Amino acid sequence: MVTKLNNNAARMQRHKRVRGKISGTALCPRLNVFRSHRHIYAQLINDADGVTLVSVSTVEKEFSEYGGNKDAARKVGELLAKRAKEKNITDVVFDRGGYLYHGRVASLAEGAREGGLNF
Repeated sequence: MVTKLNNNAARMQRHKRVRGKISGTALCPRLNVFRSHRHIYAQLINDADGVTLVSVSTVEKEFSEYGGNKDAARKVGELLAKRAKEKNITDVVFDRGGYLYHGRVASLAEGAREGGLNF
């Protein structure tokens, strides 16, 4: 019998492995990425206090077009960098959430770098 792999369980395993090695602080928060088929979400998280400092997603009202493509992901990264600058955050630790650094995840990271975040 052929068993089907659970892709999300494998992603969660990769995410746990990476999260054991990185964490965010108030000075250098963790840039967390989650992507679904229709949308992409990004947060800056202070793991020391357990609080989210900045969050952006394609569900917000600023994004009227489709949120599941690379253009929307780049805009999310740029908006995240803009909101982070308002809170005087320049350095972050990138957490790709168990996803490959490719496609929408890479576009979000490039947009955040263009916006002025360092990682």
